[in-house]
Amino acid sequence: MFQCPICERNTSIPVGGASVLPQDLHLGFEVEVAGYMSKMVNNSEVCCDECVDGCNGLAEVFCCICRQFLCKLCRDHHSSSRRFSKHIIVLLDQEGARQLHTTMKPRDHYCSQPNHGNNNLNFYSTHKTHTVKEISTVAKTHQIEITGALEDAREEKTLLSELEAISLSKTTALTLQKEQFEKMVGDIGHYTDMASHILQTHTDHEIVALGGLIPTELQATLERVQTISLTPNQHSNITVSVQTDDLIPELSKFGNLSEFNLSPSSSTWTSTSVAKVGTRYDVKIQSKSSKGEEYPHGGVEVKGEMRFKTHNGAVVYGEVEDHRDGTYTITLTPQTAGPHQLLITMDGQHVQNSPNDLDVRPKRDYRILCNAQQVIQCNEPRCVAIHDNGDIYVGSGDGCIYVFDQTGQLKNTIGSRGRGDGQFSFPSGISIKGDVLYVADSGNHRVQKLTSSGKFLHKFGQQASGQGQFNRPWSVIIDSNNKLIVSDYRNHTIQIFNDNGGWLLTIDGHGSGNHSFQYPCGLALDPLGNIHVATWGSNTIKVFTKEGVYVRMNGDPNHPNGIAIDDEGYSLVSECWGHCLFIYDPEGNKIHTVGNLKYPRGTALDPRDGSVFIANYGAGTVLKYCV
Repeated sequence: MFQCPICERNTSIPVGGASVLPQDLHLGFEVEVAGYMSKMVNNSEVCCDECVDGCNGLAEVFCCICRQFLCKLCRDHHSSSRRFSKHIIVLLDQEGARQLHTTMKPRDHYCSQPNHGNNNLNFYSTHKTHTVKEISTVAKTHQIEITGALEDAREEKTLLSELEAISLSKTTALTLQKEQFEKMVGDIGHYTDMASHILQTHTDHEIVALGGLIPTELQATLERVQTISLTPNQHSNITVSVQTDDLIPELSKFGNLSEFNLSPSSSTWTSTSVAKVGTRYDVKIQSKSSKGEEYPHGGVEVKGEMRFKTHNGAVVYGEVEDHRDGTYTITLTPQTAGPHQLLITMDGQHVQNSPNDLDVRPKRDYRILCNAQQVIQCNEPRCVAIHDNGDIYVGSGDGCIYVFDQTGQLKNTIGSRGRGDGQFSFPSGISIKGDVLYVADSGNHRVQKLTSSGKFLHKFGQQASGQGQFNRPWSVIIDSNNKLIVSDYRNHTIQIFNDNGGWLLTIDGHGSGNHSFQYPCGLALDPLGNIHVATWGSNTIKVFTKEGVYVRMNGDPNHPNGIAIDDEGYSLVSECWGHCLFIYDPEGNKIHTVGNLKYPRGTALDPRDGSVFIANYGAGTVLKYCV
């Protein structure tokens, strides 16, 4: 016989033994509780019921509602779920075991007595209260609860999947940056520990022997630290994809909608490799995708830094202007001369070629120009140009182009007097860019294109006054778009061509207005791209835009014939009959005069360090002045 502890009704144990008794009897509940209490108080290791097979997580708590032992990770997930947030959790100790009697409730079961025939699943009862319900009614209630829980779980799973993808992306970037930091910290710690050990334990002789090594290695490590961005390397943007076509027309009413994968590593920037102390330095940035497509919108986080290359060097932070078309301008003003590094980031990631070396130089003071530091002998020098590698190209009245190295030693002779390809008659203007050399072949009324070593490539022009024709071309220069600008001395014009000699534009000097000029000679471009013309017959410098629009006049030299302009806008003008070189500031004010020259015919600047070269025609020399 078996007695129900609630109603005290005696029941015979049926055939089949206790295993076929109704499973909601109070004794079954008490046995279940006792089993859990035993595991909680016997100090044995209990595995987590929720972890997948093979994880072997050790349980730390017990859920009184779910009847599950949980490890720390599963407990945290359990507590954060809306479905389980109100479940009662107890620790696996004596106190937790005592709480089971008051916190656990008997399970709800279906009656399973075999003597009930075919109706054994028609009713549902919790034996403690003897409440009887139709099983179909209970099933519907449970179906509603399960459906609600399933919808909540699916919604939560979708949200967690999205957050997991975002977290994974950020974690990857931050992990790489963290590894960089850890390596640098380890390297620095290694050298500081070594230095401390040497100072405390080594003899004077050993310190002398090792002292040079430690600072050198530590300095190299600190320089590597300077290349690491201190900004957390993660995207502040979250990218979402719209999959509903009906939504796109509605969104388009508020602006442009496009799909674009911004790639900082593919984005490009342009600037010069030389900056000057106290002078504005601009960096132009074009944002692009990983496919190299230009991004047409702004809104990206862009930063720029200029770091002096010492372990405690100053850092200059740039001001960023977002042009809202995918381009940005970073403005920096360096304060210290010397080697720097330029670091440009978009959304915390370095753009292409960042970090990059930058040479910051002191501002030039042309007022110190007095005596030449180098004198190169050359027959009838009519013009001079300096290659990026420091080679000095000089056009001579004897029909040759002489090439000197930086020490003034003759390196090469290009051409000879004549009318054939690669021959010259009074070459009066030279311009060189990379491996290409352009020569204003004045006596032959043409412009010739050669390699920097002297191999003939192309020629254009003939004696006449039409488009693409010349009468004593004097000077030729190349702009940033590889367009050629030629001064036509006796036709009183400036003509502009493409790099193969195709005519594009003529600036006509005829007339009587401010735009007019006579006998144009030397040409130069200022930092804004404007064309400056040394006009022999007008005794001034005329300035035009690259489209040929008159801008202003600069200075009042007497028969100027050569001009060069530095990257700050200072103009250097050779005055043949005055036997001098005038220097004007960017506003056109004369600030210095270099005298003791003899019929100077042209001037040029070394693109590497700004040294000044003058073709001193009357003395048969080329003079170099260091700034």
